[in-house]
Order: sequence, then structure tokens, then C-alpha cells
Amino acid sequence: MIERVIWIVLDSVGMGELPDADKYGDVGCNTIGNISKKVGGLAIPNMVRLGLGNIEGMQGLAISQAPEGVFARLAEMSNGKDTITGHWEMAGIYTETPFPTYPNGFPPDVIEAFEEAVGTKVLGNKTSSGTTILDELGSEHLATGHLIVYTSADSVFQIAAHEDLYPIERQYEICEIARKLLDGEHKVARVIARPFTGKPGSFARTANRHDYAVEPPYDTVLDKLAKKGLNVMGVGKIVDIFNGKGVTESVHTKSNDDGMDRTLEYMKTGKKGLIFTNLVDFDMKWGHRNDFEAYAKGLESFDARLPEILDAMTDQDVLFITADHGCDPTVPGTDHTREYVPLLGWGKGLVAGTNLGTRQSFADIGQTISEMLGAESISHGESFWSKIRKA
Repeated sequence: MIERVIWIVLDSVGMGELPDADKYGDVGCNTIGNISKKVGGLAIPNMVRLGLGNIEGMQGLAISQAPEGVFARLAEMSNGKDTITGHWEMAGIYTETPFPTYPNGFPPDVIEAFEEAVGTKVLGNKTSSGTTILDELGSEHLATGHLIVYTSADSVFQIAAHEDLYPIERQYEICEIARKLLDGEHKVARVIARPFTGKPGSFARTANRHDYAVEPPYDTVLDKLAKKGLNVMGVGKIVDIFNGKGVTESVHTKSNDDGMDRTLEYMKTGKKGLIFTNLVDFDMKWGHRNDFEAYAKGLESFDARLPEILDAMTDQDVLFITADHGCDPTVPGTDHTREYVPLLGWGKGLVAGTNLGTRQSFADIGQTISEMLGAESISHGESFWSKIRKA
């Protein structure tokens, strides 16, 4: 009997273009494969041992002759390639209409309404990386007190402010105001507080980031598990992605390593249910910044720590490792990429070496978790529990 699932999302670790990648400008993208090619091979023996290289379509990795895990390639059914869409689909939500994006900045009526509501002007209002925008506008922000507003290729309304000028509580209040304003045709997936500190030339974002996501439109696997009385423990930005819905307790993290530490801490509690972890550094620190060398090292670092998770698992535990989209750092641009994502599973109760082929939706994971933990079915996805469980 399975009592607990540890579900780790390697944010943006895709594995090759989806059939409709041309509609997104992502032909030729392959996060894992292209990184491996660029660095002359990835040293990730533990994931390879579980079967990562055996997944249909995988490039750049060795094939295990006796894979110890179960493995699959997952296609995204929803329209989009952002964090919210990917995570929501995993948990059972199909997104038909992509969230709006603003490559040329937000329209005047949006900015004017925001300025009036918060009582100050804004700087920026364009697409930019978080570090670049601070270098460019941080000094002016300190001089004027005007808020820095920017976006990215994702559906986000990001607000940067210095903590000396705007206390964290006020920054969060401003984001809540923005969240209420951004509705209808301008209902972005996330409003994000981006606090920073420091002086000109040495500005640095702090760990006080907070995401304000849209409310999931209907129940996900998280809600189904919580209603059954099971624990749903979110690590990293999981609680923000689902706007708290279905999450019974959570902890934010500062880095991938911190995320692993917090996951292990939850495992030590022995609580039954789901530990749902997002490791964001792959996407935020390396993918969006086209730093394929650091991305490769990040994958190797995660792989080196994976045995800690495996060793801490009980006979009633199952581990799933997957991703929510791609963000190939080897191609022009810094946007997410429309890719298949890998799935690895491991546990004493699973049939080692099971090849699940190519699955048609990320939601197959959530549906499988619902079934194995005895919760109600979710709205989308096909369970593969019967294919991987030991008799």
C-alpha cells in the first residue's frame, strides 16, 4: 500500500520539442539534449540509473541496460508553456486559452489604473530580466520612489521595490492591489513581488519574493488528497502556483539545495500524503539567463543529492521526478520552450524498468497519484498506476 508520494518538479527541464513547437517559435529546442551536447555530456548517473536515458526521444544521455525506475515522456495537452499552465495540468487542469503576455509592456489603461490605485508612478513597463531592470532603473527608483514594473515572456506582472523604501508588508499590499486589477482580458497568470536591497552597482533581489497566482478554476489532485484527510506539503513556490488551494502546509525556499533540504525535512516527519516540490533555479537562474554551463552543473548537483531522497524513502513511498515546461538555454531568446518533459518514478512498490512510452498529458501524473493514494479522480489525465504497481 502506498502511503506517501514525493513529487519533485525540475522547473523547465524539458526534453525536446512538441509537435506544435512551431506555433511557439521553439523548433529545435531540447533543454536536456542541447545542454548535454554543449557541455560534452552530463554527469547525472543516478537519474540515468533510474532510466532517464531510456525515455523515448531522449538525447544526449546513456541508456541503462537495467533501469531501476519507471519512465515516460509527457506531452502537454494545454495551450501555453508557462509555470502555471504546466503545474496546473500535472494536477488535473486543462488550460485552453493561454494566459496573456505583454512583449511590448502593459497598455496605458492598465498602468494608469495601477498608478492611481497605489498612489505612485511606475518605471520600466517593458520586458526585462530581473537583474537587468535593477541595474537600469534601481537608482532612479531610489531617487523618485517610483515602482519598477516589468514583465517577461511569461504571463507575469512583476513589481520591484527597494526594501528600504517599501517595507515588505507594503510591497505585498501593492501586489494584492495589482492582482485584483488584473482581471478579464488582462488576467495574467502571476503578479510577483520582487523586493531588492543594496546600492547602485550592487543591487540584489532578496528571498522575500512572493507570487500571487490566479485561482485554479476547479479542484486538482491537491484538493482531492486534502479532502481525503491527507497532508499536502508544498515546497518552494507550489503554494503560490495553486494560490494555496489544496495545500495543507508549505515552506518557501531560497535555492534548489534549500528545496532538497526542506523536502527531506518533510520526509522525516513521516506524514502521509503528498510532498510536492518545485526546484526553480533551473528556470529562474539558468534557463532564462541562457547559462547552459550553470544549468548543467545544476542538473549534476541535483543528481548528486538524489540518493539522499532515495535513502530516506520507506517501502510505502513513491518518488516522481518531472518538469513543467522547457527553457532551453542554448537557443536565442530567454523564453520558456514548448517541449515534452521527462517522468521518472521509483519506489519499492513499483515494477522496475517499466517503460510508459509517450503520455498524452501531464495530468497522467496527478491522476495516478489520486488512484495510488485512494483519492477521487481528477478531471483530466489517464492513470498508469496499474502498469507500474507490483502485484
